Amino acid sequence: MGYKKGINTQRQTMSGVQRNTFRVVLLAATISTLLACSTLSADIKILRKQAIAGDVEAQCKLGIMYANGEGVPQDYAEAVKWYRKAVEQGYAVAQYNLGFAYFKGQGVPQDHAEAVKWYRKAVEQGYAVAQYNLGFAYFEGQGVPQDYFEAAKWYRKAAGQGLADAQYNLGVMYANGQGVPQDYAESAKWYRKAAEQGDAGAQYNLGFMYFNGSGVPQDFVQSYFWFGLAASRASGDAYKLASDARDLVAKKLTPDKLMEAQRMTTGWEKLHLLK
Repeated sequence: MGYKKGINTQRQTMSGVQRNTFRVVLLAATISTLLACSTLSADIKILRKQAIAGDVEAQCKLGIMYANGEGVPQDYAEAVKWYRKAVEQGYAVAQYNLGFAYFKGQGVPQDHAEAVKWYRKAVEQGYAVAQYNLGFAYFEGQGVPQDYFEAAKWYRKAAGQGLADAQYNLGVMYANGQGVPQDYAESAKWYRKAAEQGDAGAQYNLGFMYFNGSGVPQDFVQSYFWFGLAASRASGDAYKLASDARDLVAKKLTPDKLMEAQRMTTGWEKLHLLK
């Protein structure tokens, strides 16, 4: 499942450059990210024995494998069965994944209120992705009354743990004044945190802010730099949006400044091992 990303189609325009709006993201746990350091055997038969014996990580991992159809036929009901066993032992990842199953209606009837219930249990253990999705639920009013203040609160908690999508959305909320006072400097701060993790949407929005001098001093070199990074990570329409913005900024730069911006972009990509 991994990250499931979508951008709101409504966009605003300032000074000829469009900017991305709120990102609707639901995160689902994956074996590679959550259990990369696990010593559990990859052999499904051994894993199942471990799960039956009550190993909570094995139970959750088996549930994830059924949800993703990795090594076993995809079976959401079976995934939920194993999540529930891990949930009985208070395992935060399983609590979150059970909430996600309810949100999507995978293996259980779709029930946003039940999803929120399980997100909260994982949140009590400080699980960042659950904090993020609880914020999303409040932003959209799904399973809870819509409340931008609460959405910002939970995004902030997840953002504080380094979750780039939460940092990005918190930046959008500060830019729009949703649940927080409108503050472009604070918006730029959170975009920068996500951008430094390689988040293309945040890189694009930061380029936009430097282009217009919103929350940061106007700086076309910095604008080109961030638009260029966004373009190098984007594809399709997102690539065109970022590359067009980069090329627009290039027209405002002297040859020396353009070369400086290009060196910055190349240097950053080498340092961060662009894939």
